[in-house]
Amino acid sequence: MTPVLVILAVGLSPALVGEHTPNLKRLAARGALRPLRTVTPAVTCTVQSTLVTGLMPSGHGAVANGWYFRDLSEVWLWRQSNRLVAGEKIWEAGRKRDPAFTCAKMFWWYNMYSSADWSATPRPMYPADGRKIPDHYAQPPELHDELDAKLGQFPLFKFWGPMTDIASTDWIAAATLHVMRTRNPTLTLTYLPHLDYNLQRLGPDLAHPRVQQDLRELDAACGTLIDHAASSGHEVIVVSEYGITPVSGAVHVNRALREAGLIRVRPEEHGREILDPGASAAFALADHQVAHVYVNDRSRLSEARGVLEKLDGVEQVLDEAGKRAMGLDHERSGELVAISRPDRWFSYYYWLDERHAPDFARTVDIHRKPGYDPVELFVDPEIRFPMLATGWRLAKRKLGLRTLLDVISLKDTRLVKGSHGRLTDDPQHGPLVISSRGDLLPGDALDATAFKPVVLAHVFR
Repeated sequence: MTPVLVILAVGLSPALVGEHTPNLKRLAARGALRPLRTVTPAVTCTVQSTLVTGLMPSGHGAVANGWYFRDLSEVWLWRQSNRLVAGEKIWEAGRKRDPAFTCAKMFWWYNMYSSADWSATPRPMYPADGRKIPDHYAQPPELHDELDAKLGQFPLFKFWGPMTDIASTDWIAAATLHVMRTRNPTLTLTYLPHLDYNLQRLGPDLAHPRVQQDLRELDAACGTLIDHAASSGHEVIVVSEYGITPVSGAVHVNRALREAGLIRVRPEEHGREILDPGASAAFALADHQVAHVYVNDRSRLSEARGVLEKLDGVEQVLDEAGKRAMGLDHERSGELVAISRPDRWFSYYYWLDERHAPDFARTVDIHRKPGYDPVELFVDPEIRFPMLATGWRLAKRKLGLRTLLDVISLKDTRLVKGSHGRLTDDPQHGPLVISSRGDLLPGDALDATAFKPVVLAHVFR
């Protein structure tokens, strides 16, 4: 068996590989670069599940970054158990061919309780006093303390939110390098999220100095891993899940459904409103440029569809036949699936008056919000002294006082300049795959469902 390193570089597209990414450019020149034909929705959990299983979402069940758990009548995003993903994984197929096959799965999603030999994934601690303490989960458990002793605490607040930067990617790259050196897996999967942040904040503008800097920083992290791989006899594959496209604003799909009388909310203290999905005739789980619309009252299905089709910014509404054509016909999918125009994305907002927004709406809270919120990447521009405001709130928390880190805007979704989820119109701005073994890639684009056998072909060549 030939050991293989797979680097998942989030948001990397063929158009971004060039003068600012010399290491990736050299790898492509040594092997080959191909566009990746990804799946809908082109979001993290869905695409990663397709890459590791070779199945469409209808087969593996990860229909978005979260979904409506019908038996609980609750929306849950960013769950982490690997048992939510059906199908045989790459490493399981590798073990069938050779029992000596081993795998390290570093920060790919659905990483808890997987059958990989070694793994690590973000997992903060939530003490009863309301704090959120950066941490990660590792398997076997001793790997957690080993990585902390070598690298320090995982920089969770640099992994997502207004403070995100290269620090989390560098930590993951260093942790991956450590596992490769100490365990020597047959297959190493690592997830480097750095490009995702500013491509959503600023858009995929290669002329922007900050985007150029991000490309150089990501390329340096990749270069360290690629150099180690080359010196230790590994083949290298770089892949991305999706490409980022420029956007100009959000589609407030839940507000439209509420105005049509389809959504019900639960009032809480101080006039706040909480979405009540189980009591709603229909509501949307918004996830970037795709929204799963769950219709509890099937007698109002055509009414819900009519609302979506009239909504400015909606490009397509999938019914059962449309979901089958997209490989999204799974029981976890909404009865309808809306896809936005390329220049728009879906907000989760369901309140009609900002005064009634829930308290978590102004915070970074990926678990309470019933949908994805890219505005979490920004500090509210109306806060005059953002560092002082953030520092004061954090200081009160350290003193044991209960306080919200409420620094996220609710007013201007136009802050977000890049999004993903629908298939990109131009493959040069979509996802890619680069391999050190160009002869093992097809002559044109690679289907995401074919990624698993391609990886195994690199191992068992």
